[in-house]
Amino acid sequence: MQASPAPPPACEATYPSVLVLTPLKNAASHLGRYTALLGRLEWPRECLSLGILESDSTDGSWDRLCEAEPALAQRAARVALVKRDYGFRIPDGVPRWAPEIQQLRRSILARARNQLLFRALREEDWVLWLDVDVVDYPADILSRLLATGFQIVHPHCVREPGGPTFDRNAWCRHANATLEDFRGREAVRLDAVGGTMLLVKADLHRDGLIFPPFPYGVANPRIRPHHPLWGQGEMETEGFGIMALDMGAQCWGLPGLEIRHADE
Repeated sequence: MQASPAPPPACEATYPSVLVLTPLKNAASHLGRYTALLGRLEWPRECLSLGILESDSTDGSWDRLCEAEPALAQRAARVALVKRDYGFRIPDGVPRWAPEIQQLRRSILARARNQLLFRALREEDWVLWLDVDVVDYPADILSRLLATGFQIVHPHCVREPGGPTFDRNAWCRHANATLEDFRGREAVRLDAVGGTMLLVKADLHRDGLIFPPFPYGVANPRIRPHHPLWGQGEMETEGFGIMALDMGAQCWGLPGLEIRHADE
């Protein structure tokens, strides 16, 4: 792990400190845009930290990430780069959404998120989970998310403005409703969340809120009665939402605040 040694300067009272966390794999082609978007983010450098975990890439992502570190350090007061391989590779010709690999794939995604969280979080007030292949979001996104007053809040990830929901892990009503079903509403309660962009009060993580790498929440009535791939319980970001509910923390989605994901 590479990290700048000095702690970030104290933030002004009007700007809480935020840690941006990004797990990535085979993302070399997205790092330029990712860095550019962070560069235009309207948040003071001294109040922003950054943690990125790379795992199991075959496209030179780690080398590209290390090359980008100086530019990232200009944007954030503290930068932590983590290398953690899990030995997982999707078989050639198998799409990443193929049912037969989902339980293992989601388990490793959860483990990577938790590893990054435990190694990068220090004294920050908030954590912003941000996927590397989010290709556009408003420069004032942090102010708008924080202004809601919610402890866990999720913007609406789409591929094109006004289009269908891309991040369908953010749902309610036993996965029968996603954010596209609530257009026109300012905010909606979610039972599960996605990870494309997710703002979390950091103390919730410190109190034990993680991304379950195993099916979680069998006793919670808001899980799907029977998951089509692994039976009872929810995993990774969806399991995070159920665990938050079990801890007494409500997840919220903002149907009208859109961010854009890369085409796949």
